[in-house]
Amino acid sequence: MKKTYVTSMPDHIGAFLKASRCFASLNINITRVSYNKAVDTHTLFIDAEGTEEQLKMADEELERIGYLQENSDRSSIVLIEFCLEDVPGSVTNVLALIDRFSFNISYISSQENGTAYQLFKMGLYVDDMDKVSEFLAEAQKLCRVRVIDYNSYEKVYDNSIFYNTYVMGIKQMMGLGESEVRSLLVNVNLAMQTLDEQGLSPYRTFDSISKFAELLSVSRGENFVPRISTHEVSENTRIVLIEPPCGSNTIIIKSKGQILFIDCGYACYKDEMERIINKEVPELDGLKKTVLVTHADVDHCGLLPMFDEVIASKKTARCLENEFNNKNGFREENPLHKPYINICKILTNYSPVSPEKVTPMWADVESPSETLTQIGFFDFGEMHFEVYEGKGGHLPGEIVLIDYTNHVAFTGDIFINVHGLTPEQAEYNQYAPILMTSVDTDPRLCAEERRAIMQRLGVGKWQIFGAHGYKKDYAVNA
Repeated sequence: MKKTYVTSMPDHIGAFLKASRCFASLNINITRVSYNKAVDTHTLFIDAEGTEEQLKMADEELERIGYLQENSDRSSIVLIEFCLEDVPGSVTNVLALIDRFSFNISYISSQENGTAYQLFKMGLYVDDMDKVSEFLAEAQKLCRVRVIDYNSYEKVYDNSIFYNTYVMGIKQMMGLGESEVRSLLVNVNLAMQTLDEQGLSPYRTFDSISKFAELLSVSRGENFVPRISTHEVSENTRIVLIEPPCGSNTIIIKSKGQILFIDCGYACYKDEMERIINKEVPELDGLKKTVLVTHADVDHCGLLPMFDEVIASKKTARCLENEFNNKNGFREENPLHKPYINICKILTNYSPVSPEKVTPMWADVESPSETLTQIGFFDFGEMHFEVYEGKGGHLPGEIVLIDYTNHVAFTGDIFINVHGLTPEQAEYNQYAPILMTSVDTDPRLCAEERRAIMQRLGVGKWQIFGAHGYKKDYAVNA
């Protein structure tokens, strides 16, 4: 049995030794340790492996010696900017007010700027957040005051409770529960440690996660405004392309009275997507809701539980079943991708689809010899697709569908129209490569797969639908 401990230890010699002896005395193996004093002076993450009874005893011992974080969310750092006259002694009244409220100062920064005022930034350690409003009201009688958003400030102004303050900010932004907060805390640290070992700045990791969460948050409700377009295939067939600001496209094919979805975006946008789908496909009510998924990434599979049937390649079906059974999916098997995927699942409220809904299709090619291997066919309405499986350049189980009669191709994430992204999509798409080092399992192989797709298209004018960005019109001359 494995468990991650988030410990809060004193900043002095022998602190980790004391924790290590605790685990050693119980015959518990430490499998991972993460500590960065430049990030957080006190927080140490320890992954430990032992029996349930051994770990329970470790809980009791670490709590006894005061190493477990229990009430850290009762205190916080508030960063406040005071606009003071640039004259001797101007800060004295502010300092006296801070002393009256018994706030500790953890950070001070000020510099003259050639005007009649100086901007004093102070980090105040507060153990009762109810006092802050009263303090601000009093401070505003002395000078102009503003509270600075921690996540937007360019420096870490206090590193004694960094992780707690950081994660609490994301919790409030995304409306997370307590169990999700703890899991987020562990995976944020794991992402930092993983990328730090790749030579990336820890603060770039924290900043990217914050901005990713902010993009998810600001696109909710009335602000969820995807680009929606309709594309004619024939007199009896058309395609509706829904491009959200965050996550994969959702493609709806209407052909001869039948409805098929391809991919379905993030779970956190369920209400918003249901509203749009009901508007775009009013005839769907009462029909069987079927979705075909190009591969098993979180941003393509978040809404799978709302469908009656999920069509997938056999590898993708196995991945979805593993996730349903609390095992690693394909992404989590990659140490570089695992932290980001876990963070993504937490922030988007991902819930795996039941295997009972999944219909595995086509041949199961364990080790494809070709860059793209034809594994079967798929007919829908008047469309007739040849189905190809990639070698896993983007993700194992990935498929491409090509209709040579109607000149339509669905390429998932192997090929997307990078020049057809909205500004919001382009901003969203920049964070996954930072936090995973690459969105592809094998970037070189994925590039080969992209070339192979274009080489398989026959003569004529093609409509290519990737899973992000606008449709690409492509002509192959004789």
